[in-house]
Amino acid sequence: MERYDIAIIGTGPAGLSAAITATIRNKKVLLLGSKQLSAKLSKAHEIQNYLGFPAVKGGDLAAAFRKHIEQMGIEITEKRVSAVYAMGDFFSIQAGEDMIEATAVILATGVVQGKPLPGEEDLLGRGVSYCATCDAPLYRGKTAAVVGYSPREEAEAAFLSEVCSKVLYFPTYKDEPTLPVSVQVIRDKVTGIGQENGKRLVKTEKQDYAVDGVFVLRDAVSPGQLVPGLGVDGSHVAVNRKMETSIPGCFACGDIAGAPYQYIKAAGEGNVAALSAVSYIDQLKRR
Repeated sequence: MERYDIAIIGTGPAGLSAAITATIRNKKVLLLGSKQLSAKLSKAHEIQNYLGFPAVKGGDLAAAFRKHIEQMGIEITEKRVSAVYAMGDFFSIQAGEDMIEATAVILATGVVQGKPLPGEEDLLGRGVSYCATCDAPLYRGKTAAVVGYSPREEAEAAFLSEVCSKVLYFPTYKDEPTLPVSVQVIRDKVTGIGQENGKRLVKTEKQDYAVDGVFVLRDAVSPGQLVPGLGVDGSHVAVNRKMETSIPGCFACGDIAGAPYQYIKAAGEGNVAALSAVSYIDQLKRR
């Protein structure tokens, strides 16, 4: 299996900065995230404290970022990362249907908004999943529910409908979903996830829906769920000034590492995280 030097998860200012620095240091980099970069950045009306770009619109700054990585030949891989496992001297990353290996990992996913649903964490891996592409075969011919937090998740619900006998889709957003007729869209607020008589329950304000599996699909999962065993500080990853986490070889930067939530601070931390990752890899090679 091909192994990257550094896998960077996130395409906001922190992740892009880390990718640029790691590339300059001649490391084999995999950048995972959205080719649209950061929606938070692109939608910013005006940014006044980014050095060299006075009173710049978010969209213009994002365009400058995109041009920079393109000139350096850095490509973005659009795959949902659902888990990162520390394997000793490398990491195994579950990205879509693929398992990817990297010597070091940099987390730059931003802050996950919202708390897990009641019962979600208790049933994770026991009927609750964050990746339809990964776990769909477990529910072939069965009934699955999808709690979708953005229209982006509709593609995975559509895929599930090709595998499962029945798919229930619970959108948490206002837009009208565009899904195959085989997917039943239910406009009812999800209040939790439970289990009863061997089934999983999607609990809503009106009733409970019994299914075989529940897929909770967000743009990102919380750090502790993404990387088992990772030290956290509330909704943030606990790091030191080198952007090192509690797991050797795993680094974090940007909003995920804590306030202030500033673009220039995120870019600076991405630079530090990349340099620390490079140093970590070089030390491994010398052993």
